[in-house]
Amino acid sequence: MDAIEIHGLRKVYDRRLRGGATVAVDGLDLSVAAGGVFGFLGPNGSGKTTTIRCLLGLVRPTDGGCRVLGADAPAGLPAVIGRVGSIVETPTHFNGFTGRRNLELLATLQGIPRPRVDAALERVGLGPRADDRVKAYSLGMKQRLGLAAVLLKDPELLVLDEPANGLDPAGMKEIRDLLRSLADEGRTVFLSSHLLGEVQAICDTVAILSRGRCIATGPVDEVLRGGRSHAFVVRVPNLRKARKALSDAGFVVTTGDERSLSVVAGPRDAGRITRTLADAAIYLTGLRPQEVSLESVFLDLTAEADA
Repeated sequence: MDAIEIHGLRKVYDRRLRGGATVAVDGLDLSVAAGGVFGFLGPNGSGKTTTIRCLLGLVRPTDGGCRVLGADAPAGLPAVIGRVGSIVETPTHFNGFTGRRNLELLATLQGIPRPRVDAALERVGLGPRADDRVKAYSLGMKQRLGLAAVLLKDPELLVLDEPANGLDPAGMKEIRDLLRSLADEGRTVFLSSHLLGEVQAICDTVAILSRGRCIATGPVDEVLRGGRSHAFVVRVPNLRKARKALSDAGFVVTTGDERSLSVVAGPRDAGRITRTLADAAIYLTGLRPQEVSLESVFLDLTAEADA
């Protein structure tokens, strides 16, 4: 069973006073397998947060539907909501209370044993500041407190909308490591984020939205490769001579920078590149696969979808 199933999801907001309707999600189909970290990406206004709100029963779809842990949303959510933890946009807290007191109140309301409060605070790195009032917390610390609140239930599925918002690089790494460890325990982490480098570093699978539709989905490495030729970055002392030798051998070659060439070739062609250059008395100073970033794929795909 998939952790999340979305079929033909459509959400239209009626903006009569503002000049018409707004289509936030437009026939979205998506499946999220149980286990691992799933990245949910898209530019602002692409429908990410509206989709999450539909999943959690916070808004009702105009058409189509969602299933969460096998239950229809929103009607069936009460049966599974105890196994789901979520952050939607910025978490809210009682600023006059300590971080610990905020979690204790939540634990009491949900019938959760008090020892889980300390465990959750330690796991998100707030143990030393647990007895400080939340009003003294930075934005990043408040995000951590929101994650601690999510972990109180020991959830099977985490639905997180921008959980690294406001964190410095060290804090982002800590949250990345935390989410990765949660997934490694067998949980499913559904992560909406605009931090593409972080997503590439942590996610197993991604989906990219544009204008309420899914324009790409799959394992991260497949999405990075999709529609792109494999290439190598070749560093040599004499670019002009090397380019001619490789072109004469049938390779497609372009200039990478002032010290390298980009050579389109299959993953197993490194030896042929090396041999071609050696036969021309040109000796490599560097050879590596050309990396493709999720950011470049994201920008290309969303630009094509908007064209």
